Order: sequence, then structure tokens, then C-alpha cells
Amino acid sequence: MLTGTIKFYNDSKGFGFIIDDQSQSDIFVHATGLVDKIAQNDKVSFDLKEGKKGPNAINVKKV
Repeated sequence: MLTGTIKFYNDSKGFGFIIDDQSQSDIFVHATGLVDKIAQNDKVSFDLKEGKKGPNAINVKKV
């Protein structure tokens, strides 16, 4: 499991980005990958899955 911080999440559009703690890179997160409801600046743990346009966060949970 990786950890990071929610950089941005648009609830109405159902997507956003996580800043990965290790690499400091932006990871795309879609509503289908959420376990918990998230908001900007939440600390989260997540797994990665390769998507069409790069890595996607899945199993996203607040920590």
C-alpha cells in the first residue's frame, strides 16, 4: 500500500489527484477506486493499477 495526500477531488465529476508521498508525483483517482469519501488534503492509502493514461489509484482509504 502506498500513501499520499489528496491534491484535488471533484465530487460532481468523480475524479481527482493524489500526491504520492514517495515520488511526489500526481496519481489519478476515479470515484470507482474509492473505499472512503475523500476531500482535498485528506491523507490516504492506496494501491496502483495501470490505466489507459498512466497509473490510477484504487482501494483509496483515509488514514
